Amino acid sequence: MQQEIQKHFYNIGVSYVKADAKTRGKYSLSKEHQKALLVMAKEKNFEGVFVLSTCNRTEISGFAAHPYQLIQLLCHFSEGTIEEFATISNVYKNQEAINHLFRIGTGLESQILGDYEIVGQLRQSFKMAKAQQTTNAYLERLLNCVMQASKKVKNETKLSSGTTSVSYAAVQYIIKNLPNYNAKNILVFGLGKMGKHTCKNLAEYTQNKSICLINRTEEKATAFVKDHVSIRKATLENLEQEIEHTDVLIVSTAASKPTILKKHISANKQLLILDLSMPENVAKEVADLKGITLVNVDALSKITDETLAVRLQEVSTAEAIIALHKKEFNDWLNHRRFTPAIAALKKSLETIKKDEINFQKKKIRNFDEAQAEILTARFIQKITTQFVKHLKEDDTSVAQSLQVIQKVFQP
Repeated sequence: MQQEIQKHFYNIGVSYVKADAKTRGKYSLSKEHQKALLVMAKEKNFEGVFVLSTCNRTEISGFAAHPYQLIQLLCHFSEGTIEEFATISNVYKNQEAINHLFRIGTGLESQILGDYEIVGQLRQSFKMAKAQQTTNAYLERLLNCVMQASKKVKNETKLSSGTTSVSYAAVQYIIKNLPNYNAKNILVFGLGKMGKHTCKNLAEYTQNKSICLINRTEEKATAFVKDHVSIRKATLENLEQEIEHTDVLIVSTAASKPTILKKHISANKQLLILDLSMPENVAKEVADLKGITLVNVDALSKITDETLAVRLQEVSTAEAIIALHKKEFNDWLNHRRFTPAIAALKKSLETIKKDEINFQKKKIRNFDEAQAEILTARFIQKITTQFVKHLKEDDTSVAQSLQVIQKVFQP
């Protein structure tokens, strides 16, 4: 009989904890590469797989015989190597992987504690995986429990109180480091989610009326400025001209390659550049230019705010909420895993009991069938309880246990 290849639920990836922005950029996956990875995962018969790629982290969660299989997928579609991955990665298995996803979904693992943008990113990642048919009941139930925990943390704690995100930190950096910032020319390049939030934060926290927006898809920029009359629009063709006249350049293009190159900036130009993209969208040579100050997401995320002190006090409450929803998921998981095996064991034991009682009834005069039923029922219950304890062990294969039952108890 061919032995079952046992699979476990893994989470593998790189994050800000061990990897800087430049290194994370190597493992970052575009939407196209995320989709291609999921297609390959399906072709290779991986189950319960989804990909999360943000400015803080790139991770794959899914079932595999060995985490190396998921690591190979990540490195195949990114510019990172397996050798470097080994030095900067996180690899979580089963309950550790489950706990990690709960912490991500509630903002406890965000580079800026409590950053709630991760929730939307998780939803989009799961939506993409579902569209590519790489999800399963396990993953769907897990993500549902994570979202419930996230919602409860958001509503019942102050973990996400105040405004603290990378886009907010970018605006605060300008306010704290640029004298007379309301009179400066600011150019926002890129209108993804980060670019939109940055524009809105500039409008809310400054009185600057010299904000310009350039987006590669001009129609999106046109629609955005209609609702934000204090911001003007320029075209991609005029990028160099707009950079020449700006004091602050905020890059949020979310491209796979640099969109701001050395050639875009004139000699001796005094310019503050905030690169909010992952991978970094400002070419590294730009930092060598005289007069350029280049700040990336890691530097921005170190900016502290009084709201962070409030958030830190809420961590233990958030962890208690996670524990409740994690228990709910594990209860469901255990029931789902154990029910077939327990039912098979009970059926086998009941058959043995019935045959033995029938045999003893014929052999023993005045046989007390009622008493025998009570005794054997207690034996069956005790055996079943011990079997459940065995199944709950992390390395137990339910399928192998079923095979053992069939082998031991077959007629």
